Amino acid sequence: MPQRPQRPCRHKGCRNLHRNANGYCDQHKDDAKAWARKESAPKTTTQRGYGWRWQKLRQRILERDKYLCQPCLEEGRITEGRDVDHKINKAHGGTDDPENLQVICPSCHKAKSQQESQRRGNSRRDK
Repeated sequence: MPQRPQRPCRHKGCRNLHRNANGYCDQHKDDAKAWARKESAPKTTTQRGYGWRWQKLRQRILERDKYLCQPCLEEGRITEGRDVDHKINKAHGGTDDPENLQVICPSCHKAKSQQESQRRGNSRRDK
């Protein structure tokens, strides 16, 4: 049987060639296992902690804020919001208390998430 053709490793920045079915060279074979762990993470909203109770709360917040993005309103713009966001995210001690929730548009949500991930990256470097 002919050998499998060599391919570049899927690890970012690695230029090694390999014939492994997992897509990684021998040096980075553990990356394939990490990928598998991500696959086994909970997938449904209920499994991630956003079940029926959250859906009811979410609807209440959307109605309270009249489906308007609160960060945009603070800047004088009127934008429809579809998402309900934690002002202080749960990973940093935020709760599902209605005072910690706001309606937010996709562009504001993306910008807020990027700022949070940059802060999280900076705090890791400080340690």
